[in-house]
Amino acid sequence: MPRRTVTMLASTLMLIALLCAGVLIPVPYAEMSPGPTVNTLGEHDGEPVLQISGHKTYPADGHLNMTTVRVTGADYRMNLVEAVYGWLAHDSKIVPHDTLYPDGKTEEQSSQENAEEFSQSQESAKVAALKELHIPVKSWVIVSTVVKGSPAEGRLHAGDVIKAVDGTAVKQPADVAKLVTKHKPGQDAVFTIVPAKDQAAAEKSHKEASGTRKVTITTRAADDGGAERAIVGISAGTDHTFPFTIDIKLADVGGPSAGLMFALGIYDKLTPGSLTGGTFVAGTGTIDDNGTVGPIGGIEMKTVGARDKGARYFLTPADNCAAAARDTPDGLTLVKVKTIGDALDALEDIRGGDVAALPKCTAKG
Repeated sequence: MPRRTVTMLASTLMLIALLCAGVLIPVPYAEMSPGPTVNTLGEHDGEPVLQISGHKTYPADGHLNMTTVRVTGADYRMNLVEAVYGWLAHDSKIVPHDTLYPDGKTEEQSSQENAEEFSQSQESAKVAALKELHIPVKSWVIVSTVVKGSPAEGRLHAGDVIKAVDGTAVKQPADVAKLVTKHKPGQDAVFTIVPAKDQAAAEKSHKEASGTRKVTITTRAADDGGAERAIVGISAGTDHTFPFTIDIKLADVGGPSAGLMFALGIYDKLTPGSLTGGTFVAGTGTIDDNGTVGPIGGIEMKTVGARDKGARYFLTPADNCAAAARDTPDGLTLVKVKTIGDALDALEDIRGGDVAALPKCTAKG
């Protein structure tokens, strides 16, 4: 057999072997790609995304699209060929598997966490929008979770309203930990609470919950390896009563990153006129009760997905600006926002055609 033929045959066999190895060998990476975008002013699966009753609403046109990212599952094992293809593709991003699923987190655990964050982001979006409109919202501190096997298990329950700790009034979730850690491990902390079922009954009848009770819990030392401090084994959060009903109907979406766009959609429906002036605006960002916009993950994928759907402007959390500006899709203007107020000001400029006034993202932020 001629040497040239032997060389070609050997090269072909080696290439086949490498390709087989690339397909068979798993690598510790996961893939992110653009997910669906949904207009918060429109419908999804045949029903309005935002449903408001008990308060006057107004028609709104244009788009205020929330954006999402698709990710490979926790159990999916990417091979080398897929990883290389993803690295070369413009509309996907390859990241270490632990970035999406840290500490061996399962897909079920991740989905549950995302669902909880999504639910909390909806609540914060409602609060932020109504505060911006100067519509009062009643808020109180609650027990969000109780750690299994902790001193609080069986003593406190998720949804219990925390009025005070050791007689000191609690006004925000952070107050609870501050008051508990004033104790030494082994000392008692006295919680003044409204049980969750009593609070729920009061809300249903549109009344203030009147009865409180005291619960004494013996603290123990935290086992997180840090400085010794007392804990009871709960996390505190905030619950709200709204003066009218706001429902967000959007399934199969998780995480907190739609908060800003939900808040803007609610604001638009509760005010005359159109925030966008009919323009296609998309965006992302977490939001807290005070309207502060926070960063999110997968910004590069979200801008690609938004532009593919027709967005012209993208409301971008300030802390994501530098990453987003490094590879901005053609025809998309990235607008930097730090608060819901910034976003509303930017939308005023957009519908007024004053694009030059927009605070745009740059590679420096």
